[in-house]
Amino acid sequence: MSRALCKAARVSRPGASAVFDVGKSKVRLCAVDDRGGAMFSVERSNPVKPGPPYPHFDVDDLFAWLVSGLAGIAREFEVHSIVPVSHGACAALIEDERLALPVLDYEFDGVGEIDSEYESIARDFAHTASPRLPAGLNLGRQLFWQHRNFPAEFSRAGIICYPQYWAWRLCGVRAWEPTSLGCHTDLWAPRESDFSAFAKTMGWDSRFGSRVKAWTALGPPRTEILSATGLSPTCAVLAGIHDSNASYLAHRATREDPFCVVSTGTWIVIMAHGGSLDALDQRRDTLANVDTFGNPVPTARFMGGREYAAICGEDALAANPSAEDLQAVLATGALATPSFSDQGGPFRACAGRIEGRVPAMPRERAALAALYCALMTDYCLDMLGARGDIIVEGQFAANEAFASALAALRAPQPVLRSFDQTGTLRGGAILSLLARGKHPEPAHLSRYPAGPRAELDTARRRWRSLIPASG
Repeated sequence: MSRALCKAARVSRPGASAVFDVGKSKVRLCAVDDRGGAMFSVERSNPVKPGPPYPHFDVDDLFAWLVSGLAGIAREFEVHSIVPVSHGACAALIEDERLALPVLDYEFDGVGEIDSEYESIARDFAHTASPRLPAGLNLGRQLFWQHRNFPAEFSRAGIICYPQYWAWRLCGVRAWEPTSLGCHTDLWAPRESDFSAFAKTMGWDSRFGSRVKAWTALGPPRTEILSATGLSPTCAVLAGIHDSNASYLAHRATREDPFCVVSTGTWIVIMAHGGSLDALDQRRDTLANVDTFGNPVPTARFMGGREYAAICGEDALAANPSAEDLQAVLATGALATPSFSDQGGPFRACAGRIEGRVPAMPRERAALAALYCALMTDYCLDMLGARGDIIVEGQFAANEAFASALAALRAPQPVLRSFDQTGTLRGGAILSLLARGKHPEPAHLSRYPAGPRAELDTARRRWRSLIPASG
């Protein structure tokens, strides 16, 4: 084929953003259109290596998989931007062009050995809106533990939040933006939009690089990545974003009225636009996130996906429970009470249990798990004083038992379904649009039908009578 024909064939390919979505359990690379629809997708698990020196993510293996996936996307699409999206409570320590230390897994309990010292100097909920969380869920605790246990390596390293680590691997530019620094890290003061007193005392505020917006184009991919993938030199690597904030941005970018996003997956994260930080209670694991525009957002969360799986059992996990399955469970009076995970949420110190007869049928056990998650979500919405539309996106959006229960529990407040495949993809697409000076369109939403209100009101009263007065 002549050069002219090659060029014409290249231009004729559809344009796409490549969204690299690094979840705690699963990683996806998708070519998405400007509405966040996936036109190409590959995924894999995200295993944790046990060590030494501590449990950590295999970022080199993941990066090789990413480069291979980008080559596949580049054969089919004209990629105008690469958007890293990742889970929170994670950072990389880099020295020159390499990691100074492995990227620590936030579920590593060993970081708790420095708690007495750490809590005395870092905990400042009134200013950080960041509650004390277990293991390494406060990023500051991870860094403090590494600082204490690996002082030589830590002292030489720059610090980079996880979405921006992947941007740096792709383009070589080190930067930070507020969504990852503002998610329960102890390193950020959201009202002041500045590093926390703790971060400044430790001297870490100067080690993150330059502040940018999540949609800032940091530069083209490195030369060797262009060669390996066939990406165009005009492709821009964006700074990237914290995953829950990507789901929130999918709606916040086009509306000002009070509303709430319920982002569902391994975690169920509830973010309330128009809420007050004064409603936050660190004892209940409520906190402030910081959105793409730098504004604090009252937030509650619990490990809904993990708890759902624990209640279901393996044989029921693949079931998709219906409104009829929910009705059958309500008729038995069975209830699951918190908590089935100790990794966060308003009742993480409590032991979860089943009240009443455990359903024998897998679909009904799945409906029991869905009812539990709906009751927990309803409780979290009450804690935040959530107003306006409630938008459900992610893993639970197609779970009829969960959605119908939540719609009844929140009535007359509208509970809406997002038809995006996931909010993270739409959020990534919106960053790409903003980087190109374009405006996003509102998401397509529809209202869920409510389940049996009288029975669910009764179940809620009984459930709340069974849960402890304090978490």
